[in-house]
Amino acid sequence: MRFLSQLVSYIFHPIFVPLAGTVSYFLITPKYTTLEMRSGNILPVFILTIIIPILSFFILKNLGIVGSVFLNKPEERKYPLMISLILLFLILLKVIPDNYNIELYFFFLGLIAASSTCLLLLYLPFKTSLHMMGMGSILMFLIALSYHFERNIVLAISFMFFASGLVASSRLYLKAHSRSELLIGFLVGLVSQLLTLKFWL
Repeated sequence: MRFLSQLVSYIFHPIFVPLAGTVSYFLITPKYTTLEMRSGNILPVFILTIIIPILSFFILKNLGIVGSVFLNKPEERKYPLMISLILLFLILLKVIPDNYNIELYFFFLGLIAASSTCLLLLYLPFKTSLHMMGMGSILMFLIALSYHFERNIVLAISFMFFASGLVASSRLYLKAHSRSELLIGFLVGLVSQLLTLKFWL
């Protein structure tokens, strides 16, 4: 059971959320998008939100600032969240304007709001679940895309509900978070995306 919980935690790690949202958008949108436009968004997002954070993690680990990829201690989360925010701002300011898609723009704006909230909560101190923040963000984005484009993606949305429960259960089993930390994380991700909907729905 412990191995399964750790596997779920790796598969649904929040580092994959920006790329998952970007790929989901291009799979769902009925808009015509060229290969150049898709690669112009997906490739930079992959580099900026997965490759660079992984390299940053190894640097921070060598410096003794972080201990594991799950950032178990609250003080370990500050620098990774700051780095993540800088990279998300770079995507918002440099990547998306070159291949503009309003839905993706506000998706990343929502991620910035969610990450900023998690960073601010660390100073209370409160260790928000970043896993559940990511799950809430993707879930609300999929629901919004389904409504916006009038696409039937009930299976994808149902899977995300199931996956959210699976992730929450796994994090509880591993004693990585309390129930309140999981719930707040999920709500932060959900509400951050919800607040952007009035600008593009």
